[in-house]
Amino acid sequence: MFGVEPICRVLTSHGLKIATSTYYAAKNRTPSPRSVRDAELKTQISRVHADNFGVYGVRKVWRQLHREGIPAARCTVARLMRDLGLQGARRGKKIRTTIRDDGNERASDLLRRDFTASRPNQRWVADFTYVATWSGIVYVAFVVDVFSRAIVGWSAATSKRAKLVLDALDMALWRRDRAGTPAGPGLVHHSDAGSQYTSFAFTAHLLEAGIDASIGTVGDALDNALMESQIGLYKTELIKPRKPWHGLADVELVTAEWVDWFNNQRLHTAIGDIPPHEHETSYYAQHQPQPAAGVNA
Repeated sequence: MFGVEPICRVLTSHGLKIATSTYYAAKNRTPSPRSVRDAELKTQISRVHADNFGVYGVRKVWRQLHREGIPAARCTVARLMRDLGLQGARRGKKIRTTIRDDGNERASDLLRRDFTASRPNQRWVADFTYVATWSGIVYVAFVVDVFSRAIVGWSAATSKRAKLVLDALDMALWRRDRAGTPAGPGLVHHSDAGSQYTSFAFTAHLLEAGIDASIGTVGDALDNALMESQIGLYKTELIKPRKPWHGLADVELVTAEWVDWFNNQRLHTAIGDIPPHEHETSYYAQHQPQPAAGVNA
């Protein structure tokens, strides 16, 4: 190994004049407040990024730090993420899975591209996608509440028959019942015109549950844009980064983990950069019936 002095002499001979004393002064210098703060922030930024499936970009990392009471400028977060080599997930193109069935009568489009809702259980949107695995194709269906963007139901199967979307709907109804916020009359279930959603079995199930069916136009992604976006997040944040997949079992396991994170932790821009569960909790806290005057609570 060469010592400091020989190295400095060689550098000086090549036109890079560095004194030995300069090296030792730099080595022994107390770290600046900025470098200390950067080191602390890098630890927190790495944690936030890792805790959120490694999909958060600068804005969401910055938002999450502030939610945790860790102040940092957005430009600082951007600079430190570049230093760490961290970046958010980027979406690709969605491959459509819809197959129209002209043999079934379709419901009309009750949403007409208006993906807003004033309360939970007012409008749900649904769709499904596929995951290529070593064992074959796995299909995954979702039901999303428009108000909070919460994934209220999902299912996975190796077949894309009507049972796939029926199971997702049943999970949504069961979860709402268990939470004490059952879906009642007036709920609109919106999907594309896939044969699964226009089938007699699915339509009858909606009628039995008192849910109004809504079907968008075939081949028009804008008619179910919110669900297209949701599936895009699923593929970008979970499926693509973690492939290859072995089969149905591991897709189901990680989807369950991702859905739990999505509902309870993931910051969603459309609802004010808070998680869906927090958005719904806030709504119900503000809309609980108040006791009448003179009546004990």
